[in-house]
Amino acid sequence: MAEYGVNTPVLVGVGAVQQHIEDYERALEPVALMEQALRNAAVDAGSMQLLSLANEILVPKSLWSYTDPGRLLAASLGAHSATTLLAEFGILQQSLLTRACQRIKDGDAEVMLVAGGEARFRSLCAGKAGAEAFETPQNGVEPDITLRPQDEMWSAVESDSGLGMPVGYYAILDSALRYKQGLSVDQHRDQMASMYARLSELAADNPDAWSDQVVSASHIREPSAANRMLAFPYTKLHNSQWNVDQAAGLILCSAGVAETLGIERSKWVFPQAFTESNDMSVVASRKDLGASPGFRVAGQVAMALAGVDFNDIRFCELYSCFPYAVRVQLEEFGLNLNCDVSVTGGMTFGGGPLNNFALQATVKMAQLLRKNSAETGLVTTVSGLLTKQACALWSANPGIREWSCADVTDQVREQSDVCEVVSNYSGKGSVAGYTVLHQGSDPWRAVAVFDLPDGQRTVAYSEDPAMIEAMMTQECCGLSYSVAGGRF
Repeated sequence: MAEYGVNTPVLVGVGAVQQHIEDYERALEPVALMEQALRNAAVDAGSMQLLSLANEILVPKSLWSYTDPGRLLAASLGAHSATTLLAEFGILQQSLLTRACQRIKDGDAEVMLVAGGEARFRSLCAGKAGAEAFETPQNGVEPDITLRPQDEMWSAVESDSGLGMPVGYYAILDSALRYKQGLSVDQHRDQMASMYARLSELAADNPDAWSDQVVSASHIREPSAANRMLAFPYTKLHNSQWNVDQAAGLILCSAGVAETLGIERSKWVFPQAFTESNDMSVVASRKDLGASPGFRVAGQVAMALAGVDFNDIRFCELYSCFPYAVRVQLEEFGLNLNCDVSVTGGMTFGGGPLNNFALQATVKMAQLLRKNSAETGLVTTVSGLLTKQACALWSANPGIREWSCADVTDQVREQSDVCEVVSNYSGKGSVAGYTVLHQGSDPWRAVAVFDLPDGQRTVAYSEDPAMIEAMMTQECCGLSYSVAGGRF
């Protein structure tokens, strides 16, 4: 076990809040939830002074209207010298924790506040009342630092086929993984239903989860009025639940500051190793739609850095926006299919506030590790359409060496085969992955990614009822169809 130094980064305070208040006028707005989460984190650490000592406040972008929420937090928390950072969509949530730890390790900062939150439930309640939920206005206010992704996450060819919301993309990826694994359509649906039924059980045991209802596998698997099909084979209960009012606050500081402030050693949680891949490719261009080189490499490197095997870890939170994200991690990490993949209940049942879930999960993980000091915890993160990947290992004790983060982007790029995606193709194509998008309760359009004879790719759709029916009842990956004008 490595010794820690004065600049060793430690997570000393965590707080998670949620509200189930249907009166939108009484419910707190998103930035107020974030403030409460950070105040709770300071109480958790046993030092309110941490808030005013903050060198930087980092917030991931969400669906609220603030242009610099960190500035609002700095003012309300008395962190008058703190710089502010906003991470736009497409930036890994893990990247905020990486930056916080790195600045502390380098001696550039002593206290870093990370917070995120959403109040979509509040907005829904306001909408039902024919109103709009108030948010503190910010005009012409910009953060000191803005992090933006370098590339686009989807292509015009994909959008032209009808793909829009992430659920369709993930369903296509999952069909390719199913085919690769040799599962039948029914076996695939059974496996997903069982996995998500278990997530509902885990959420029911988590007091911070959005839902406390145990849901049967049969109810999750089959579409119904309360659980409509979104993109075959994904029903609503396979989908991240983002209509929640939840926020998380994390306080990281140097070990030296923690000792100076008298923060109890039992509160410290050490980051052991982080890995990130920021390689970006659109879904249709990925040669192996059923693989994630990003998670494969990020997992291997994280295990090597920390000297652990993921199969020996009891506490895991595998990012669970859709079943494919979990299933491909199990595949790439070589994990036992029967292991518990969550400590929160996942993003359907634990709650998946947009662009903030990894922070919620880290709060829960820290709480568990404090009670189980011999254990190591794994929290993974996804950005975009499984575009970027990250792994974080935490423990109540220092690791075998000092914390470090490995950017594995170049390694992932070397191991990722991509195809050119073209439009206006005419000829035969073989299905690499597909789904059937639904509108309301009705199947609307079959969308497929096609391998072309020259190694290129295209995306096309069909609204033929017979084709739609076939794509919801039998395996169509590997089958050949005629494609012309973006249709098949």
